Amino acid sequence: MRLRLNFILSVSVIMAIVIMLSCKNNCQMQQSSRLVDAKECRESMEKANRYIVIQENEAINDYIERHQMNVAETGSGLRYRIVKQCDTEFIKRGDVISMEYEVRLLTGDLLYSSKENGKKTFLVGKGGVESGLEEVVLHLHKGDVADVIIPSHLAFGLLGDGDKVPPRAALIYKIKICN
Repeated sequence: MRLRLNFILSVSVIMAIVIMLSCKNNCQMQQSSRLVDAKECRESMEKANRYIVIQENEAINDYIERHQMNVAETGSGLRYRIVKQCDTEFIKRGDVISMEYEVRLLTGDLLYSSKENGKKTFLVGKGGVESGLEEVVLHLHKGDVADVIIPSHLAFGLLGDGDKVPPRAALIYKIKICN
């Protein structure tokens, strides 16, 4: 009887070990499958994002060509042209600037303007405005007038502003630095 009990106990322990190893391998396979799924999902999202960026750049380039604009382009994709340049000092981080502005879509639809909403005032380098505006003012002098094309990733991104700016919208800013 004791021999039979030891045999049953041994077989039970061996079966438990086999089941645990099987579960561990199964979990690892599921985890590996999830990693493959996540990798495939990430690659698919990156591909879609690249396509969206290419489409947006084509739309921006088309706008520039239609309006026969001669623009400078920064490494981030921001494009601007200085319409009127003042012989004053460059704007730098830490300056508080105020600007008159109009914001339009590439279609020409007016979204916002300082005539309706008042001038935009901000501390350069502190945030609080679209990163494209933060970037462009560092290329301008106080008093300059400029046309700025801000790609969506430097404006309101994938979601828009929740009001007038739609998702993934490149924006056209006409700005005048007031001080």
